[in-house]
Parts: sequence; structure tokens; C-alpha cells
Amino acid sequence: MSQTLPGRLDGIRLFSGLPEDEVRKLEQRSTWRHYRRGEQVLDRDSDSRDIMFVVKGTVRIVNFSSSGREVAYATVSDGGYFGELSALDGQPRSATVVAIENCQLASLSPDIFAEFLLDHAQAAVEVLQRLAAIIRSCDDRIMDLSTLGAMQRVYRYVLRIAEPDPVNSAVWSIYPIPTQHAIAGQVSTTRETVARALSNLNAAGIADRKGKTLYIRDRNGLESLIERLSEQGDGVAR
Repeated sequence: MSQTLPGRLDGIRLFSGLPEDEVRKLEQRSTWRHYRRGEQVLDRDSDSRDIMFVVKGTVRIVNFSSSGREVAYATVSDGGYFGELSALDGQPRSATVVAIENCQLASLSPDIFAEFLLDHAQAAVEVLQRLAAIIRSCDDRIMDLSTLGAMQRVYRYVLRIAEPDPVNSAVWSIYPIPTQHAIAGQVSTTRETVARALSNLNAAGIADRKGKTLYIRDRNGLESLIERLSEQGDGVAR
């Protein structure tokens, strides 16, 4: 980490509706830092309470189980922010944040952030909507962990992030496909389980990988596979 001179907040979506002079004032009131790839930005339970804005780069928000397994919550890229929970309630951080590429971040103290929200109702609503989305995502994740085996969770995640392929309308694709480690963190399983699940899809002719793209050739077949595993139990440790 290195502290740096003030940069620009024009790309931060939460500030997109502000007059330019107000954005400039926020820039001056922010603390600016650079983080290198792999560097820890925040530690769970740290005393920091600032909200942080990603001006350049991407960070991953993670937690770790008692055995040391990484559980990934989200990634935040240019224009996004994180740390709003501690900024709002004054409690310790709920997760660890790591830079997954070189980053430039700006942070605001809880007092300045609260003042900003009180002065800008639309921004406050946007923060509330983001918190609501986090709660819904957590609810879905709890349900998956409670009712699905590890292989099913991998397949459900693949379905969730796949999009219609821009070249072939009959195919769905994921580009770039996350690493097996990253997928494992998202669905709370091991990298080996992810590798086995993706290999099974290839063997069944449901999906195949070319370069950085995973192509879902048979979306209905993948959905049917998830249903069959629900009926049978997938037999993989959770």
C-alpha cells in the first residue's frame, strides 16, 4: 500500500448525479492509496471504518473458514465501492478485502459518508438498494448451502453467470471463465470438486472450454442434471 495524491472520482457510480464541484470537494476530503496485486486492503475485524471506492482495478471480498478455506463474497471493480456496513454501523469489518490487480482506491470517513447520504437522498436510496441486493444474495447462498450438494452448487453457479453467446444464439457462454479456485470460493467447496464438475460437463457433451471461454452447449441438459442430483443426492462432501 502507498498513499498518493488526490485523483478523480468521476467514474464512481454513486457520485454520478452530483454537480462537478461537489465531486471535486469529495476528492479533496478523500484519502487516496494504491495497492498492488495480491496485497490485502482490509482485514476482517480491523478497526478501519471508512467506506472505500475503487477508482482503478478490482478487489475481491472474501472470508475464511476455520480450516482456512476461502469463501468469496464478491468482486468490486472500477466505479464500485465497499465497506459501507462498517461505515454505517460502526462495527468491525465483516470480511477481508484483497486487490486482485493493481488498484487505486479512495476512502471517506464514516462521518463524511453519513453527511453525504443525509444531503443526497438519491444516493442514500442507491446504498439501501445495494444493501437489499446483498441480503437477497446471502439468502440465496444460505439456501444453496442448506439444500444442495457441492456438485449442484457448481452447476447452479455456472448457470447463474452464463449469458447468451454473442456469436451463436443456441449457445450460452462464460467469458472469461473464473479460475477453479475462484469458483470454489463462490460456492464453498474445493478446487478439486470444481475441476471434477466441469470435467463431467465436458464428458456429457453439456459444456466445453475453449481458451478463456466456457460454452454451455446444452443448457436444458445442465438444468436436468441439477434436478437429477437433487433427487439422488450428489454424494460429494459439502
